[in-house]
Amino acid sequence: MLDLKEIAKNFDAVLARLNARGDALDLSRFSALFGERKQLYVELEAKQSKKNKVQETLKTADPETRKTVGAEMKALGQEIKDAEARLKTIEDELNELIMNVPNVPHESVPVGKDEHGNVCVRTWGEKPTFLFTPRQHFELGEKLGMLDFERAVKVSGTRFAFSKGALARLERALTAFMIDEHTKQGYLELLPPYLVSRQSMTGTGQLPKFEADAFKTAGERELFLIPTAEVPVTNYHADEILEQPLPVKYVAFSPCFRAEAGSAGKDTRGLIRMHQFHKVEIVKFAHPEKSFDELEDLVKSAAEILEKLGLHHRVMLLCTGDMGFASAKTYDLEVWLPGQNAYREISSCSCFTDFQARRAKIRFRENKGDKPRLVHTLNGSGLAVGRTVVAILENYQREDGTVALPAALHPYMGGMTELKPL
Repeated sequence: MLDLKEIAKNFDAVLARLNARGDALDLSRFSALFGERKQLYVELEAKQSKKNKVQETLKTADPETRKTVGAEMKALGQEIKDAEARLKTIEDELNELIMNVPNVPHESVPVGKDEHGNVCVRTWGEKPTFLFTPRQHFELGEKLGMLDFERAVKVSGTRFAFSKGALARLERALTAFMIDEHTKQGYLELLPPYLVSRQSMTGTGQLPKFEADAFKTAGERELFLIPTAEVPVTNYHADEILEQPLPVKYVAFSPCFRAEAGSAGKDTRGLIRMHQFHKVEIVKFAHPEKSFDELEDLVKSAAEILEKLGLHHRVMLLCTGDMGFASAKTYDLEVWLPGQNAYREISSCSCFTDFQARRAKIRFRENKGDKPRLVHTLNGSGLAVGRTVVAILENYQREDGTVALPAALHPYMGGMTELKPL
């Protein structure tokens, strides 16, 4: 959530940067209210100043003057009262509107309408070459007898899957590998709740704007299935003042649940866009002056996993029109999928500045006795486990349908070095 006072200090620049997010963002009502708010502050200041001056002269005025001016003062007092009431109404509406206003893109974020405006920052590794036409991951999984979509549809409907045998173990192995690597990088492991309150979802920016994409419980107690571990882990410090040195770093594994309300017709086959998937999330609480440096480090933490798995990828700086709602700056890590002949997102790493911290009331105290300040929050996928399985299947496939396993995973797979048909 943005700070109304900070917006007021530099309204035109903030509005221009918000408008750079694209045509879908309608700030007309927000702008009109802000204009009226500014005018009311000017009028109130003038009326209050006039009232103070008149009150001062009344101290030495004769009774007749006091009587005449008294009526004027009463009218002026009512005008001030009415203006203050209108100002409160405006600020209440602004505070409601601002829950649906996204974060202001950082000045280093390129302006663009959509993914075509994103900028490739760097690449790692080379695309694998094949002497045959590489298959897509779902073809490989079904040929191995390890992916079952039909029975998942019977049990749950579309956008679900059963993984079997060594493929199920591969997800488990990847999760353990990622968490082990991130704890070596200084992240503390958390195992979070998978159901959270409306307040928690609001704290990280999923609500109110994206409620249609969330699964929630029915009945007396409303809870939301988490779309990512970012929600419970960021809210771990909600309504707190952090006293420990920053950054504070956490890593958490969780299943993730998304209704994918706006993705009809997209990635209907395979594991790319599921209602339920697994992810390892890395989260940071950072000092405001160092948060964008911490973002670079966060990207490095996620990229190291891909490097150790030997997966060719690129790092993309997202433009203003392709960024997430709460983000001030985002890098996507896109892994190469030879079966699709395309790069696909496997991690999204963002700095939210104080956008989430203001909603969730997360502050820090730099030194004992200092006034608390809002922290900056960051998070990234470290990585999306299912998409990493997809990347391994497609990049390490062989012509006979077997799949080699990256050396880094051999210890986690009990010494298994390849996937063979069941």
